[in-house]
Amino acid sequence: MQRIRLRYTKRGRLRFTSHRDFQRAFERALRRAEVPMAYSAGFTPHPKVSYANAAPTGTGSEAEYLEIALTEARDPEKLRVLLDESLPAGLDVIDAVEARTSGLADRLTASVWELRLDGVDPAEAERAVAAFNTAETVEVQRRAKNGVRTFDARPAVVRLETHGAQETHSSQADRPTDQPCAILRLVVRHVTPAVRPDDVLSGLRAVADLAPPVPAAVTRLAQGLFDEETGTVTDPLAPDREAATAPSTAVPAAAATAPA
Repeated sequence: MQRIRLRYTKRGRLRFTSHRDFQRAFERALRRAEVPMAYSAGFTPHPKVSYANAAPTGTGSEAEYLEIALTEARDPEKLRVLLDESLPAGLDVIDAVEARTSGLADRLTASVWELRLDGVDPAEAERAVAAFNTAETVEVQRRAKNGVRTFDARPAVVRLETHGAQETHSSQADRPTDQPCAILRLVVRHVTPAVRPDDVLSGLRAVADLAPPVPAAVTRLAQGLFDEETGTVTDPLAPDREAATAPSTAVPAAAATAPA
C-alpha cells in the first residue's frame, strides 16, 4: 500500500557494525515499533526492505538509505521517530519520505567522504593531494576473492581537497587533537569497480608516499546524484518531497461536468 524511504546514520562505535549487523538491528526495530510491514512470498517470508549502497564496515556515515514496504499507510515523520527510538544510539533515522518516484538506487551515483588523517601534517597532505589531482592515472591494488586486482582509481575521483580541522564533521570530535591532523574531502563517483576511500588513500601512498601512522577515520557525509554544473551531490529524497508538495493536475469533478 505504501513505500517509505529512510535516511539513517552510522556514528561513533556503531561505524564498526557490518551491513548484516544493521539488518538484524533494523528488523528488530521494525518489530518493536509495530510497523505494518509487507512480507515476501515463499517458504520463509521476510520483511520487504531494500537497502541501497551500504557503507563499508568501519566507516561512519551520515547518509545511508533504505526503503520499506507497508501494508497500511503511516505518517513518514511519526514512523521515523518510532524507528529511531527503537534503534541503538548511533544508528539514527534522521529523515523519512513517502516514495512517490521510482529508482532511489539509480539516484545514488556519487558520495562525499571525509577522511581524517591523525598524525599527518596538513602541508604534507596538501602536497599529496596536489600530486593525486595532477596524475593522469593512479593505479591501486585491492585483494579480492580471485586474488589481487589492479585498477585506475583516478577517473572516479571528481574532487579531492584538504580542509581545515575546524571544518571537520562533528562525529570525529572524540579523536585526538594534540597531534598534527589533516582533513580531506573526497567526492567520488559510484563506478565499476567501486572506488572506496581506502583506494584513494592507497593512491595517495602510491603517488606521494603519504602513509598515515594510524588508520584514517572515514565518514560518508552525503550520497546522491552528482550535479555536473554545481559540482555538488544532491539530496536523493528531494524528488519525493517535491512530488508530495506538487499541486494536483486533476480536473475537479464539478468543473469536468459543467456545461460549456
